[in-house]
Amino acid sequence: MTATAFFIPTPLIMAALVLDALAGDPRWLPHPVVLIGHAITWGEQRLHGEDSRSNFNNGLVLAVCVIALATGATWVVITLCGVFSAWIAAPAAVLIGWTTLAMRGLDDAAKAVELSLRVDDEGAARRAIPALAGRDPERLDRPGLIKATIESVAENFSDGVIAPMLYLFIGGPAAAIAYKAINTLDSMIGYRNERYLYFGRAAARIDDVANFVPARLSALYIVATRLGSSERAGRALRTCCAEARKHASPNAGYPEAAMAGALGAQLGGDAIYGGEVEHRATLGIAVRELSVDDIGAARRILRVGSVVAFLSFALLRSLVLRL
Repeated sequence: MTATAFFIPTPLIMAALVLDALAGDPRWLPHPVVLIGHAITWGEQRLHGEDSRSNFNNGLVLAVCVIALATGATWVVITLCGVFSAWIAAPAAVLIGWTTLAMRGLDDAAKAVELSLRVDDEGAARRAIPALAGRDPERLDRPGLIKATIESVAENFSDGVIAPMLYLFIGGPAAAIAYKAINTLDSMIGYRNERYLYFGRAAARIDDVANFVPARLSALYIVATRLGSSERAGRALRTCCAEARKHASPNAGYPEAAMAGALGAQLGGDAIYGGEVEHRATLGIAVRELSVDDIGAARRILRVGSVVAFLSFALLRSLVLRL
C-alpha cells in the first residue's frame, strides 16, 4: 500500500489510530514533539530580545522555520524510506502518524485522576493533573480537579485527536506533523504574558487558524456521541451554539461548551495558573454538581467521538476520491 509524506491511505490511518489506542506514547519511540520543543527552545534563546517589534518579527521567523523544518524532516524521512521500498515507506508513515495522535495518552491521564478521586486520594489526583492541565494543582479542591480534568479532555479532544486526524486525511504525515509543530509553538510561546506577548503572537495566531475547523468539528462529534438521547444531543448543540464564543479562545470554547451541554453541567470559570487568577467565562448551566462519574462520561465521549470522527473522515474521503 503506497504512502507518501503528503498522502496516507485510509487503512494506514486506521493502523495509526489502532496503535495509538493500544500503546499510546511508548517511551522507546522517539517523539517528534520532543524534538520540535528542543528546536523552539533553541530558537527562542537566540531570537528573543527586548524590543517589541523585533520580538514579533523574530517570533514569526521562529514559527515559520520550526513548521517548515518539521514538515521538511517528515518529507525527507518518508521519501528516503520510499527510495528503498514502498513497503518501508508505509510503516514509516504509520509510525509518524501514530506520534501525532494522543487519544490513549489523554484517556490514560484522565483515568489516573478519576481513579484517584474514586478512592478519595486527592493528593494522587493533584499529582496526576499536570499531565492534563497547567493549573496549580495545590489550589484545586475536589470539584476543581474534576472540572479541570473534564475541560482538558474536551479541549485536547480537538488538539490531540481531531485536528491531527483531520490533517492526516488532508495532507498525510507531513501535514499532521506541521500541525503538531504549530500546536507545540502555541503551547510554549503563545502566551499573553510580558515575555511572550509579542514574541509568541504569530505562533498563537497561526494556531488559531489551524484549529478553527477542528475545534468546531470536535464540538459536532461530541454532540454526535449523544445522539442516542435527543435531549442530551440537543442540549450539547444548544450550549455550544449559545456559549462557545464566551470563551477567551476563538476555538477552545466549542468543544468545552459542547461537553458542558453533553454532561448537563457547567464548565469554565476562574482558574489559577502560576499563582495568578485567570478570569474565564462559565459555559453551560449548573443544573447539578460535577461528580467523578462525569470524568468517566467525558472519557467515553473521547473514545466514541474518535471512532465517529475517523468513520466520517474516511467516508468523506471516499466520496471525494470518487468524484
